[in-house]
Amino acid sequence: MAIFVFDAYGTLFDVHAAIARFRSAAGPEADRLSEIWRTKQLEYSWTLTLGGHYKDFWTLTEQALDYALARVPSVDKALRPKLLDAYFQLDAFPDARTTLRALKDNGHKTGILSNGSPKMLQAAVDAAGIGGDLDAVLSVDALKMFKPRPEVYTLVTDRFRCRPADVTFVSSNRWDVAAGTSVGFRTFWINRATAPDEYPDLPPRQVLPELTALMAFA
Repeated sequence: MAIFVFDAYGTLFDVHAAIARFRSAAGPEADRLSEIWRTKQLEYSWTLTLGGHYKDFWTLTEQALDYALARVPSVDKALRPKLLDAYFQLDAFPDARTTLRALKDNGHKTGILSNGSPKMLQAAVDAAGIGGDLDAVLSVDALKMFKPRPEVYTLVTDRFRCRPADVTFVSSNRWDVAAGTSVGFRTFWINRATAPDEYPDLPPRQVLPELTALMAFA
């Protein structure tokens, strides 16, 4: 039996699924809006943590969308409540369900470690129908600080009562993988976009194109 812990947003859940549902209404700059929304959401989490402050991830998600709508005025601001509702119940990547079920069928422990607030995570897990394939859903809200602070990753070892080396940590965010490597996790980077490596000094165990490829290492 092994312990597999996944990042949520971008790894199990598609962060651009919200705008995809309203692409026609958002218009030709829909993708630009979504990129700004995601970038600012993360930037706010890092800035607050570095400054010793905290707001839950849902509040940051709302603030980031407001900024994105201000930067992309061609998108109708009336879409705001619809986009937030869609983000609250993001679509899971198809390979998320398949991989979690396969890991559980093989007798492994599984979990999520996420910046998301507990309510956000519960809504996404319920919408995706993956709750039965997870042993733990861990939110940084318990510590009131965001990744990549090393304290956040101790939520995993505390919950599973294990050593860092016992944890396989999986994320699509390269900075998150770097932090996991730094604390001693066995890390896998899900690089769906074939992005260049930004942190070569903190390498993952393996770079994979999708979650199902993880089964070769389970």
